[in-house]
Amino acid sequence: MDARWLVPEWPAPPNVRAVCTTREGGVSTGRYRSFNLGDHVGDEPAHVAENRNRLRTAVGARPVFLQQVHGTGVVALDAAQDMVRDGTAADACTATAAGLACTIMVADCLPVLFTDEAGHRVAAAHAGWRGLAGGVLEQTAKAFEAEGGSRVIAWLGPCIGPKAFEVGPEVKAAFEAHSPEAASCFRPAPAQGKWLADLPALARQRLQAAGIGAVYGNDGSDPWCTVTDASRFFSHRRDGVSGRFAALVWKV
Repeated sequence: MDARWLVPEWPAPPNVRAVCTTREGGVSTGRYRSFNLGDHVGDEPAHVAENRNRLRTAVGARPVFLQQVHGTGVVALDAAQDMVRDGTAADACTATAAGLACTIMVADCLPVLFTDEAGHRVAAAHAGWRGLAGGVLEQTAKAFEAEGGSRVIAWLGPCIGPKAFEVGPEVKAAFEAHSPEAASCFRPAPAQGKWLADLPALARQRLQAAGIGAVYGNDGSDPWCTVTDASRFFSHRRDGVSGRFAALVWKV
């Protein structure tokens, strides 16, 4: 795999692999430079196809790309492997079969990867604020409930950081309605009536409440922020029109 991509540092079992791509390693040009994986953002289709082909070759598995809709739907990729198609409308996916990579595309939203310590199941979720507030992580965690008690671990990928994620009061209210402790993940923004939200901290709270205490990766520090690192990450908030990078997890 490309040495410029991120390999999660988490205690995944030996048969589980994971990676998070960056902007590097592809053929796209201009604002999509260079490893854009999104086929819905205005990039040349041939460039996206080549980038996706390079990804598949690099990971040695089949990335399955969802049509992410900022909801809480979870799709089981291996329910009928021969019928799995890219473009299924969902914001999370799970698999137990080897060779199917649960894939989440992002450009500021938070990608969350999951596995159980027995290495039986993997999953990935797309956690923008709407999906996170709506329960996408809890819905994804439910896929592991029948795994015989094997501990579930999670990894948080890069996303918009707590110094850059300015939101309105309705966002803060949505999280506090679910749990009052969410208030600790917001601080007043310079703009009157606005708040700065800590998306990784909110995700950690939700995962903890769902029984997943072993969470690795994004701690909300500056190196994880997609907005501030234009050379490494795509960012919709920063650029308006942007490519997409991806976080993947799969079994071998």
